[in-house]
Amino acid sequence: MSKEVSIKIKTVQSADGDEDVTELFTFGKLSRLKEGKGFHIVYEESEVMGFEGCKVSLDITDSSVKMSRTGKASSTLFIEKGKKHHGHYGTPYGDFMIGVNTDELKNDMTDKGGDLYMKYTIDINSDFLSENEVFVNVKECKLQ
Repeated sequence: MSKEVSIKIKTVQSADGDEDVTELFTFGKLSRLKEGKGFHIVYEESEVMGFEGCKVSLDITDSSVKMSRTGKASSTLFIEKGKKHHGHYGTPYGDFMIGVNTDELKNDMTDKGGDLYMKYTIDINSDFLSENEVFVNVKECKLQ
C-alpha cells in the first residue's frame, strides 16, 4: 500500500570550483518494494529542477538506489556505495552514457518516511563532470 508523502530534496553539484544548490519541495508516494526489503518513492519533477513533466522513481535498499526518470528527459542511474555503474542519460538535447561512482550512501527510510543521503561523482567518457550530494527527506502526509 502506498502512502502520500511530502518530499524535500536538496542537491549540491560541484564542478571546477563552482557549486550549484537546488532545492525542491513536492508531494509523492511512498511504498514498500515488492521484495519488502526497501522502499519505492515516486514524484513529479518541476520546472525548478529543469525537468518539468518528468516522473522520478527511487527504489531504495540499504546498499543501493535505482533512480529512474521518465518523460522529456529519461535516465536510469544506479547508486551503490563503493561501486561504479554506467547508465543512460537522455535529455531533450541528446542522449549520452555516464559513469556514476558512489562515495557515500545513507538510508534511514521507514514506512513513515525518513532520510536518504547520496554522494557520488559523475563522468562522461571517463572525464569528470561533477561531484553531487543529494539529501532527500520524506514525511508522511497526515490528513486532518
